[in-house]
Amino acid sequence: MSDHIHELFDKDGNPIGALLSAEAWTAVKSQVFAKLGLVDDSVKPENAEPTSDWETLKSYWDYPYPIDTDVHCECCGNKTSEWAADEPRLFRLTSANLAGLVSFKCMNCQAKVVKKHFSKEIRTECTPFLDSKDKSKEGRYNR
Repeated sequence: MSDHIHELFDKDGNPIGALLSAEAWTAVKSQVFAKLGLVDDSVKPENAEPTSDWETLKSYWDYPYPIDTDVHCECCGNKTSEWAADEPRLFRLTSANLAGLVSFKCMNCQAKVVKKHFSKEIRTECTPFLDSKDKSKEGRYNR
């Protein structure tokens, strides 16, 4: 049919579905959900933070240094000594895991700030926000 749509049939030739390319799915997803009366639960509110993941990391904290709550954006200079206490938030928590990897979004310039907690040190990386990302190539897990 095309490079974007592949119709699927059972052994008797009856239509059973269609396989769409990422580009095609990105273009029609909202219309398909609306037409079928479905709710896209993969879309999370902009201000949702995985604070339970952060609390889990804190409860299992076994690094030889105290829990650090300071965040600094090297891209725009935005910084805070206590990210969770800021109102409005200067940095929004985007992920945290037991391995000590904690990510933030700078609310000033949208850069990604990643803190990697190792046994003897913390390494921080700051990646500038790119507005020209291809949304159809964005990886995501649906739960």
